[in-house]
Amino acid sequence: MALRVVGLFIRQELSGLASKPSVRMISTSRGPNCARILEHSPNAHLNKTLLDRYTRLKYDPKYVQATYVWIDGTGENVRLKDRVLDYVPKSPEDVPAWQYDGSSTYQALGGNSDMKLVPRALYKDPFKAGPNDVIVLCDTYQPDGKPTASNHRAAMQDAYNRTKDLEPWFGIEQEYTFLDIDGRPLGWPVGGFPGPQGPYYCATGAQNVVARDIAEAHAVACLYAGVQFAGTNAEVMPAQWEYQVGPALGMKCADDLWLSRYILWRIAEDYGVVVTFDPKPMEGNWNGAGGHCNFSTKPMRAENGIKAIEAAIEKLSKKHDKHIKAYDPRGGKDNERRLVGRLETSSIDKFSWGVADRGTSVRIPRGVADAKKGYLEDRRPSSNCDPYAVCNAILTTCLLDE
Repeated sequence: MALRVVGLFIRQELSGLASKPSVRMISTSRGPNCARILEHSPNAHLNKTLLDRYTRLKYDPKYVQATYVWIDGTGENVRLKDRVLDYVPKSPEDVPAWQYDGSSTYQALGGNSDMKLVPRALYKDPFKAGPNDVIVLCDTYQPDGKPTASNHRAAMQDAYNRTKDLEPWFGIEQEYTFLDIDGRPLGWPVGGFPGPQGPYYCATGAQNVVARDIAEAHAVACLYAGVQFAGTNAEVMPAQWEYQVGPALGMKCADDLWLSRYILWRIAEDYGVVVTFDPKPMEGNWNGAGGHCNFSTKPMRAENGIKAIEAAIEKLSKKHDKHIKAYDPRGGKDNERRLVGRLETSSIDKFSWGVADRGTSVRIPRGVADAKKGYLEDRRPSSNCDPYAVCNAILTTCLLDE
């Protein structure tokens, strides 16, 4: 009887708490305002351990599975297909060029749709069983040999070839958001919202953090693959995360960012979770997602390099419109939703810069200002930016005066 009384008391207390208009927190419960997490995600319900029996099978080590990855006509998504080689490639030049159907990737019409894949970077494959299996990052070309419209790598390569004596390096901070299969941020209540921003950034605790296991699996897979992975953290909006790639010289940071996105999509696919790089996945008083780009040259890293940094900022200030168009795949339309002059963003219409100010277009970090050398941070690129387009714009403006 006593146990029944205690049980009734607990139920009454919980009922009373539920009726109070307290701060709304992320919840995975199955109450009237909360859906079952990933209830409608087919991948979340597949038994992934079944694959283990096949990945344990041994085959002749001379065979290598090569996964070709490329950017499709959207300029923000990737496609892939596998090819078996009978040798172990040591460099991108060892991997044969290939073709694909551009009419199925928004890049060609059906009458002349054979597009060319040219290998540009080679990575170890964290998803395949063979010890020598690789991911081949490619850029794309039309039948006449010209780069496809979404191939911004070719232009960046040209700009880097003309500026490599200045040893430009880049580091990119990639923000992203986990979604349920219905497009709702993962763990958010149906028909409602979590508590306001504040407790989620770099947080701990199940009430604050969503899907840390995916973010940490991504970090390990990137390091295994050969991505110059720098770190990760939970972001300001719940279900939003960030990771950093670089700093790296020349083309590597942009190559690594695309490859790291592919790895993240693949890992989230295993969990049945959707990853979006949309720069404003939730309207309202929620932080958007950026792709902040850190940039430095040999003169900037030298003693009193602050002068070279300020000179680069001056050049960026005169080409604001050019950079806004280059910093998201829709010529600035995506950033219109994000760069609103608040929520740690600058205004899309006006260039600004400052020291340690996250509300400016370009920020000089406090440590750089104190050391009087280092790098600048361009905070305008969107989370779904093409890093090749971003880096090319910075190189041509700051180093080539174009």
